[in-house]
Amino acid sequence: MFEELQNTPRLLMSAALKPVQGDRFQSTGFADLGAAIYDRADGKRMLLVESAQSMANRLEHTCLDGAGPRLAGDLEGLPYVLVRLSGETDAETSSLIEAHRLNSPYIISDKEFQKKFTKMSEYARGKPLDWQKIAKALLYFDPNSLLHGIFMANLEDGRIKAPRMLSSFIEAEDVREVGLGGVKNNPLDPTGTLRAEGYDKDVYGNVPYHRTEYTASHLVAYFNLDLALLGGYGLPAEATELLIALGLYKIRRFLSIGLRLRTACDLQLADLDISVQAPEGWKMPEEELLLDSIKDSIKRCAKSRLFVDPPVTKLTTTVVWKKQRQQGQSSDQKDEIPDENESE
Repeated sequence: MFEELQNTPRLLMSAALKPVQGDRFQSTGFADLGAAIYDRADGKRMLLVESAQSMANRLEHTCLDGAGPRLAGDLEGLPYVLVRLSGETDAETSSLIEAHRLNSPYIISDKEFQKKFTKMSEYARGKPLDWQKIAKALLYFDPNSLLHGIFMANLEDGRIKAPRMLSSFIEAEDVREVGLGGVKNNPLDPTGTLRAEGYDKDVYGNVPYHRTEYTASHLVAYFNLDLALLGGYGLPAEATELLIALGLYKIRRFLSIGLRLRTACDLQLADLDISVQAPEGWKMPEEELLLDSIKDSIKRCAKSRLFVDPPVTKLTTTVVWKKQRQQGQSSDQKDEIPDENESE
């Protein structure tokens, strides 16, 4: 299916969008910054509607069973790590929803899993990284970690840092602000002095608020599948085909079911189909055809023993609530290393 892409370093695509109703939409916001507005070199006023970090999360969500943490039934056989949290909570999480996937402390803290991964990837302190072996280990336990990137800061000296193979963002061109607001009403006591006994937080009374929405002449979602990066990993043909099909399938799914980004940002395709910028003349396959290709590639990868068996690695991690650090006292736990991407 992907023979035409063999000599293509990047598969570049875009999709024109528009609000489902009206002209206004709400952008993503960043702490201490707000909306990311900037001027293009030609003077056009631009807005980052959805960041690369947020889009990575949204593309991952398209293949979950509901909100996760398990994989959708259509993709059965695709490897990932499922974790049962026990001890002071009872919950499930997985490498499909955790920040930086396999780097989650709930996963990489498991000594047996860590031992298997480091042995397969031949990763060790003071030893040069063998990216082909690292890629095979990531594929073996969780192909999504290859597709969406991983920063394994919690493993040994934290040198494994693979960029996203599939990246995306949404921009708006020629934007104009729309100022609006409202008020949270308390029908019993607008002053906020009437309070529930034992709950004395300042959440009572009438609270006015304001926010900014936007209009734009153009809204565009951009997608970039880095085929040169994929080729550099030296994976077998069936694994390469799987990752291409899976990346394209996620794009299709996002554009069909994932375009309600926020309450006030509900979008739809403005054109009939995705536009392909490179390679010229290539056409994006339909969702059903991509899913068939994924299912076939999963079977071939499993037959070639490129995947862990069974494909879902099940771990149990005991968790405890961290005690609040007392002023003037030290803690026996170090602060966690922050993730590279703020929302991922």
